[in-house]
Amino acid sequence: MNTTFIAMAVAILLGIGLLIGIGALSLLSGALNFLFVKPKIEILKSQYGENGFAFSFVWDQTAEPVSFDRLKIQLFNPFGNPVQMEITREFEPSGKDFARDLDLGHKMKDLIEAKGLDSATIEIEVASSRESVTHHISMKGNSFKEKFNNATLSATETNEKFAVPKEITRFEIPERTFISPPLPKTGKALKIATNPEFAAIFAGAAGGDVSGGAAAAANYSVSKVWIEPGCIVCDACEGIFPEVFEVTDTTCLIRPGAPLNDGLRIQEAAEACPVEVIKFTKVG
Repeated sequence: MNTTFIAMAVAILLGIGLLIGIGALSLLSGALNFLFVKPKIEILKSQYGENGFAFSFVWDQTAEPVSFDRLKIQLFNPFGNPVQMEITREFEPSGKDFARDLDLGHKMKDLIEAKGLDSATIEIEVASSRESVTHHISMKGNSFKEKFNNATLSATETNEKFAVPKEITRFEIPERTFISPPLPKTGKALKIATNPEFAAIFAGAAGGDVSGGAAAAANYSVSKVWIEPGCIVCDACEGIFPEVFEVTDTTCLIRPGAPLNDGLRIQEAAEACPVEVIKFTKVG
Protein backbone atom coordinates (compact mmCIF):
# COMPACT_ATOMS: atom_id res chain seq x y z
CA MET A 1 0.00 0.00 0.00
CA ASN A 2 2.74 2.42 1.01
CA THR A 3 4.83 1.42 -2.02
CA THR A 4 1.96 2.14 -4.42
CA PHE A 5 1.29 5.52 -2.80
CA ILE A 6 4.95 6.48 -3.04
CA ALA A 7 5.12 5.45 -6.73
CA MET A 8 2.03 7.53 -7.53
CA ALA A 9 3.46 10.53 -5.71
CA VAL A 10 6.76 10.25 -7.59
CA ALA A 11 4.91 9.97 -10.92
CA ILE A 12 2.85 13.07 -10.14
CA LEU A 13 5.95 15.03 -9.15
CA LEU A 14 7.74 13.97 -12.33
CA GLY A 15 4.72 15.04 -14.42
CA ILE A 16 4.60 18.42 -12.72
CA GLY A 17 8.33 18.85 -13.24
CA LEU A 18 7.98 17.97 -16.93
CA LEU A 19 5.21 20.55 -17.42
CA ILE A 20 7.27 23.20 -15.66
CA GLY A 21 10.30 22.35 -17.80
CA ILE A 22 8.30 22.57 -21.05
CA GLY A 23 6.87 25.93 -19.98
CA ALA A 24 10.30 27.27 -19.09
CA LEU A 25 11.72 26.16 -22.45
CA SER A 26 8.82 27.82 -24.26
CA LEU A 27 9.40 31.10 -22.42
CA LEU A 28 13.14 30.89 -23.07
CA SER A 29 12.54 30.23 -26.77
CA GLY A 30 10.22 33.22 -26.99
CA ALA A 31 12.75 35.43 -25.21
CA LEU A 32 15.58 34.32 -27.51
CA ASN A 33 13.36 34.88 -30.54
CA PHE A 34 12.57 38.42 -29.33
CA LEU A 35 16.21 39.24 -28.59
CA PHE A 36 17.95 37.67 -31.56
CA VAL A 37 15.37 37.26 -34.36
CA LYS A 38 13.55 40.58 -33.98
CA PRO A 39 14.18 42.77 -37.05
CA LYS A 40 16.92 45.35 -36.48
CA ILE A 41 17.42 48.75 -38.12
CA GLU A 42 20.84 50.33 -37.55
CA ILE A 43 21.90 53.85 -38.57
CA LEU A 44 25.11 53.97 -40.64
CA LYS A 45 27.41 56.69 -41.98
CA SER A 46 26.19 58.21 -45.26
CA GLN A 47 28.44 59.28 -48.11
CA TYR A 48 25.97 62.11 -48.84
CA GLY A 49 26.67 63.98 -45.60
CA GLU A 50 23.76 65.92 -44.09
CA ASN A 51 21.56 65.17 -47.11
CA GLY A 52 21.96 61.40 -46.85
CA PHE A 53 20.71 58.59 -44.66
CA ALA A 54 22.38 55.17 -44.52
CA PHE A 55 20.99 52.20 -42.65
CA SER A 56 21.13 48.42 -42.37
CA PHE A 57 18.20 46.05 -41.97
CA VAL A 58 18.38 42.52 -40.57
CA TRP A 59 15.38 40.21 -40.17
CA ASP A 60 14.33 36.55 -40.15
CA GLN A 61 13.98 35.74 -43.85
CA THR A 62 12.64 32.26 -43.06
CA ALA A 63 9.69 33.69 -41.14
CA GLU A 64 9.20 36.58 -43.60
CA PRO A 65 10.41 35.66 -47.12
CA VAL A 66 9.72 39.11 -48.61
CA SER A 67 11.72 41.84 -50.35
CA PHE A 68 11.96 45.26 -48.72
CA ASP A 69 12.17 48.33 -50.95
CA ARG A 70 10.91 51.44 -49.12
CA LEU A 71 12.21 53.71 -46.35
CA LYS A 72 10.14 56.21 -44.39
CA ILE A 73 11.47 58.60 -41.73
CA GLN A 74 8.91 60.53 -39.68
CA LEU A 75 9.47 63.40 -37.26
CA PHE A 76 6.94 64.03 -34.47
CA ASN A 77 7.89 67.35 -32.88
CA PRO A 78 4.85 68.85 -31.03
CA PHE A 79 6.90 71.44 -29.13
CA GLY A 80 9.29 72.45 -31.94
CA ASN A 81 9.41 73.50 -35.57
CA PRO A 82 8.50 71.86 -37.88
CA VAL A 83 5.86 70.01 -35.88
CA GLN A 84 5.84 67.04 -38.25
CA MET A 85 7.87 65.86 -41.22
CA GLU A 86 7.93 62.76 -43.40
CA ILE A 87 10.61 61.59 -45.85
CA THR A 88 9.94 58.58 -48.10
CA ARG A 89 12.25 56.92 -50.60
CA GLU A 90 12.15 53.69 -52.58
CA PHE A 91 15.29 51.65 -53.20
CA GLU A 92 16.46 48.48 -54.93
CA PRO A 93 14.49 45.57 -53.38
CA SER A 94 16.34 43.03 -51.26
CA GLY A 95 15.19 39.72 -49.81
CA LYS A 96 18.28 39.28 -47.62
CA ASP A 97 20.00 41.32 -44.90
CA PHE A 98 21.17 44.54 -46.55
CA ALA A 99 22.37 48.12 -46.15
CA ARG A 100 21.41 51.16 -48.22
CA ASP A 101 22.78 54.70 -48.52
CA LEU A 102 20.15 57.12 -49.86
CA ASP A 103 20.36 60.77 -50.90
CA LEU A 104 17.29 62.36 -49.30
CA GLY A 105 18.13 65.90 -50.38
CA HIS A 106 17.55 69.01 -48.27
CA LYS A 107 14.72 67.39 -46.29
CA MET A 108 17.20 65.29 -44.32
CA LYS A 109 19.21 68.37 -43.39
CA ASP A 110 16.00 70.18 -42.40
CA LEU A 111 15.08 67.28 -40.12
CA ILE A 112 18.49 67.23 -38.40
CA GLU A 113 18.33 71.00 -37.89
CA ALA A 114 14.69 71.04 -36.68
CA LYS A 115 14.08 73.19 -33.60
CA GLY A 116 13.26 71.08 -30.56
CA LEU A 117 14.68 67.91 -32.15
CA ASP A 118 16.19 66.66 -28.89
CA SER A 119 12.77 66.17 -27.29
CA ALA A 120 11.03 65.06 -30.50
CA THR A 121 10.39 61.47 -31.62
CA ILE A 122 11.87 59.93 -34.77
CA GLU A 123 10.34 56.84 -36.36
CA ILE A 124 12.26 54.86 -39.00
CA GLU A 125 10.22 52.42 -41.07
CA VAL A 126 11.41 49.84 -43.60
CA ALA A 127 8.64 48.37 -45.76
CA SER A 128 7.87 45.95 -48.55
CA SER A 129 5.54 47.75 -50.95
CA ARG A 130 4.49 44.54 -52.70
CA GLU A 131 3.76 42.38 -49.64
CA SER A 132 2.62 45.28 -47.39
CA VAL A 133 5.00 44.24 -44.60
CA THR A 134 6.55 46.96 -42.41
CA HIS A 135 9.00 47.11 -39.52
CA HIS A 136 9.92 50.25 -37.61
CA ILE A 137 11.83 51.60 -34.66
CA SER A 138 11.23 54.76 -32.65
CA MET A 139 13.69 56.85 -30.69
CA LYS A 140 14.09 60.29 -29.18
CA GLY A 141 15.49 62.98 -31.44
CA ASN A 142 18.65 63.43 -29.37
CA SER A 143 19.41 59.69 -29.64
CA PHE A 144 18.75 59.76 -33.40
CA LYS A 145 21.02 62.78 -33.89
CA GLU A 146 23.80 61.16 -31.83
CA LYS A 147 23.63 57.92 -33.85
CA PHE A 148 23.47 59.90 -37.11
CA ASN A 149 26.51 62.06 -36.27
CA ASN A 150 28.63 59.34 -34.65
CA ALA A 151 28.08 56.51 -37.14
CA THR A 152 31.35 55.18 -38.57
CA LEU A 153 30.37 52.07 -40.53
CA SER A 154 29.27 52.70 -44.13
CA ALA A 155 26.61 50.88 -46.13
CA THR A 156 29.29 49.50 -48.46
CA GLU A 157 31.24 47.99 -45.55
CA THR A 158 28.05 46.56 -44.07
CA ASN A 159 27.02 44.95 -47.35
CA GLU A 160 30.45 43.38 -47.59
CA LYS A 161 29.87 41.89 -44.14
CA PHE A 162 26.47 40.61 -45.29
CA ALA A 163 28.06 39.32 -48.52
CA VAL A 164 25.58 41.36 -50.58
CA PRO A 165 26.59 41.64 -54.28
CA LYS A 166 27.37 45.15 -55.44
CA GLU A 167 24.53 46.84 -57.31
CA ILE A 168 24.99 46.85 -61.07
CA THR A 169 24.49 50.22 -62.73
CA ARG A 170 22.05 49.53 -65.54
CA PHE A 171 22.39 52.82 -67.41
CA GLU A 172 24.45 55.94 -67.54
CA ILE A 173 21.83 58.62 -66.88
CA PRO A 174 21.54 60.83 -69.96
CA GLU A 175 21.41 64.60 -69.86
CA ARG A 176 17.86 65.66 -69.05
CA THR A 177 16.38 67.32 -72.14
CA PHE A 178 13.02 67.16 -73.88
CA ILE A 179 14.70 65.28 -76.69
CA SER A 180 16.56 62.35 -75.21
CA PRO A 181 19.50 60.83 -77.06
CA PRO A 182 19.50 57.02 -77.40
CA LEU A 183 20.40 55.37 -74.12
CA PRO A 184 23.57 53.31 -73.85
CA LYS A 185 23.15 49.59 -74.61
CA THR A 186 19.44 49.88 -75.48
CA GLY A 187 19.35 52.27 -78.42
CA LYS A 188 15.93 53.43 -77.22
CA ALA A 189 14.73 57.03 -77.25
CA LEU A 190 11.82 58.82 -75.63
CA LYS A 191 8.64 58.48 -77.67
CA ILE A 192 7.37 62.04 -77.30
CA ALA A 193 6.10 64.63 -79.73
CA THR A 194 9.18 66.86 -79.45
CA ASN A 195 11.51 64.08 -80.58
CA PRO A 196 12.03 64.35 -84.36
CA GLU A 197 12.43 60.58 -84.60
CA PHE A 198 8.72 60.17 -83.79
CA ALA A 199 7.40 63.35 -85.44
CA ALA A 200 5.36 61.41 -88.02
CA ILE A 201 3.48 59.49 -85.31
CA PHE A 202 2.30 62.66 -83.58
CA ALA A 203 1.72 64.68 -86.75
CA GLY A 204 -1.94 63.66 -87.01
CA ALA A 205 -2.72 65.15 -83.60
CA ALA A 206 -1.12 68.57 -84.32
CA GLY A 207 -3.44 71.52 -83.90
CA GLY A 208 -6.29 69.24 -82.87
CA ASP A 209 -7.04 68.38 -86.54
CA VAL A 210 -8.06 64.74 -86.71
CA SER A 211 -9.88 64.92 -90.04
CA GLY A 212 -8.64 62.23 -92.35
CA GLY A 213 -6.77 60.57 -89.47
CA ALA A 214 -7.65 57.71 -87.17
CA ALA A 215 -10.53 58.20 -84.73
CA ALA A 216 -9.50 59.37 -81.28
CA ALA A 217 -9.14 56.49 -78.85
CA ALA A 218 -11.74 56.33 -76.08
CA ASN A 219 -10.33 57.23 -72.68
CA TYR A 220 -10.54 54.82 -69.76
CA SER A 221 -9.74 54.56 -66.06
CA VAL A 222 -7.09 52.42 -64.41
CA SER A 223 -7.39 50.62 -61.09
CA LYS A 224 -3.69 50.61 -60.23
CA VAL A 225 -0.41 52.06 -61.50
CA TRP A 226 3.04 51.23 -60.14
CA ILE A 227 6.79 51.53 -60.87
CA GLU A 228 8.92 48.40 -61.14
CA PRO A 229 12.64 48.42 -60.21
CA GLY A 230 15.00 49.96 -62.79
CA CYS A 231 13.82 53.59 -63.08
CA ILE A 232 16.56 55.86 -64.52
CA VAL A 233 14.88 59.13 -63.41
CA CYS A 234 14.62 60.54 -66.94
CA ASP A 235 11.56 62.70 -66.05
CA ALA A 236 9.58 61.58 -69.12
CA CYS A 237 6.56 60.32 -67.16
CA GLU A 238 6.37 63.39 -64.90
CA GLY A 239 6.54 65.65 -67.93
CA ILE A 240 3.55 63.86 -69.45
CA PHE A 241 1.39 63.42 -66.33
CA PRO A 242 2.82 65.29 -63.30
CA GLU A 243 -0.39 64.77 -61.30
CA VAL A 244 0.36 61.02 -61.17
CA PHE A 245 4.16 60.67 -61.39
CA GLU A 246 6.81 62.26 -59.15
CA VAL A 247 10.46 61.78 -60.17
CA THR A 248 12.91 62.00 -57.26
CA ASP A 249 16.70 61.92 -57.22
CA THR A 250 16.73 58.11 -57.20
CA THR A 251 13.45 56.78 -58.62
CA CYS A 252 9.88 57.58 -59.60
CA LEU A 253 6.91 57.52 -57.19
CA ILE A 254 3.15 57.48 -57.67
CA ARG A 255 1.71 60.56 -55.97
CA PRO A 256 -0.79 59.91 -53.13
CA GLY A 257 -4.36 60.39 -54.36
CA ALA A 258 -3.22 60.43 -57.99
CA PRO A 259 -6.10 60.72 -60.53
CA LEU A 260 -6.55 57.38 -62.30
CA ASN A 261 -9.40 58.37 -64.64
CA ASP A 262 -7.17 59.43 -67.55
CA GLY A 263 -5.85 56.09 -68.74
CA LEU A 264 -4.65 57.45 -72.08
CA ARG A 265 -2.14 59.82 -70.42
CA ILE A 266 -0.96 57.07 -68.07
CA GLN A 267 -0.55 54.79 -71.10
CA GLU A 268 1.36 57.56 -72.92
CA ALA A 269 3.72 57.92 -69.96
CA ALA A 270 4.24 54.15 -69.83
CA GLU A 271 5.01 54.00 -73.55
CA ALA A 272 7.42 56.94 -73.25
CA CYS A 273 9.39 55.23 -70.48
CA PRO A 274 12.68 54.11 -72.10
CA VAL A 275 13.19 51.26 -69.61
CA GLU A 276 9.51 50.19 -69.53
CA VAL A 277 9.12 50.13 -65.74
CA ILE A 278 5.70 51.86 -65.60
CA LYS A 279 2.92 49.30 -65.26
CA PHE A 280 -0.83 49.77 -64.86
CA THR A 281 -4.06 47.80 -64.77
CA LYS A 282 -7.23 48.94 -66.53
CA VAL A 283 -10.52 49.03 -64.64
CA GLY A 284 -12.57 45.95 -65.46
